[in-house]
Amino acid sequence: MAEIPSTIPLEKIPQHVAIIMDGNGRWAIQRGFPRLAGHKAGTENLRRTIRSTVEFGVKYLTIYAFSTENWGRPPEEVQGLMFILQDVIDRELNELHKEGVQLRHIGRLEKLDPKIQKKVLKAIELTKNNDRLILNVAFNYSGRDEIVCAIQKMIKDGIAAEDVTDEMVNKYLFTAGTPDPDLIIRTSGELRLSNFLIWQAAYSEWFITPKFWPDFDKEEYRRALETYAQRDRRYGKVSSAELQESNA
Repeated sequence: MAEIPSTIPLEKIPQHVAIIMDGNGRWAIQRGFPRLAGHKAGTENLRRTIRSTVEFGVKYLTIYAFSTENWGRPPEEVQGLMFILQDVIDRELNELHKEGVQLRHIGRLEKLDPKIQKKVLKAIELTKNNDRLILNVAFNYSGRDEIVCAIQKMIKDGIAAEDVTDEMVNKYLFTAGTPDPDLIIRTSGELRLSNFLIWQAAYSEWFITPKFWPDFDKEEYRRALETYAQRDRRYGKVSSAELQESNA
């Protein structure tokens, strides 16, 4: 049975958590290491976070691993990140499959190296029937690009303007079939969306932690979930308390 913190009611556990894993480079620089060492440490932390996600009873986890803007980083860092992705797939795939994790990719897979594409597609195929945790890996992803891609596909499919609805757009996004994130966590203390899940995050709750991603541990994750459980999600409407007062 999932390990649910006693301070969080079961019905208050978010169905979908998304994480902007920020601060790897700064974590490394503070310790006198090259930036790539921070990305490796962040990868190690991802394994722990996935395990915690399952224990907390969260069904969907989306991680922001590599944005389309990240191509502008130093070539050696980009090459290192590509190597880390392949290494993670090689080392972790069987264990993730064994643990019942279903891997999905969101982003422009076709723009990655064919060798990486092949490994990602293999991981997706191997784990497609798993349902303990759905893990969306946003790699070569940006929110604006996702919307542009959706528009292009709708035009190509001949969708009439009057038939374009919220539901229709959702079907054309990379995240089709995945519920919108209930909670978005950003590490490193930065206060921006960074082109992540722009459409899907319309009514997501946010938790900002000053911890760099490699230091984001289970207790901080628990604190994020506890904070979320205390929120009154209004979706643009009045709060339940305000509604009760107005009807009194």
